[in-house]
Amino acid sequence: MCAAAAALNIQIRDELLPADREPLENIVRSCKFFREDEIAIALELIDERLSHGKACEYHFLIAVNGDRVVGYCCYGLVPCTIHSYDLYWIVVDPTMHRGGIGRKLVAAAEEHIRKLGGKRVYIDTSSQPRYEPTHHFYSSCGYRVEATLREFYAPGDNKVIFSKVLT
Repeated sequence: MCAAAAALNIQIRDELLPADREPLENIVRSCKFFREDEIAIALELIDERLSHGKACEYHFLIAVNGDRVVGYCCYGLVPCTIHSYDLYWIVVDPTMHRGGIGRKLVAAAEEHIRKLGGKRVYIDTSSQPRYEPTHHFYSSCGYRVEATLREFYAPGDNKVIFSKVLT
């Protein structure tokens, strides 16, 4: 972990609070990676968890620095599987990138998934050039490209599926 991250006191909590919604929306919007329809889905998942609590199929981990929300991830069991999980969202405040927060969120999600009986984690992302740093990040966390679905999102925009076997 870099010195800047070590100086931060990043804590990961597994409870999504109503007060988290606004800062999480701000973080998702500030990334400039997501289209408006994608942002709507991220917010829909947050709202579903807030309204249904632990009965919701989506799990959240929130990264906080003191009392400031600086990132989150959302994961859940892949429907009709017994041990495969999707890591749906991992988003860190752009002002905090390269500080080890994303890595902490991924590691915490993997640990929670293991405790839930998970054996495999899948992450879907775009093949667009702006996602190259994201691909490098997933690879550096031990994920490998499992499949590429050609022109899945749009012409010239493939879906790249990363996976990792949890040990």
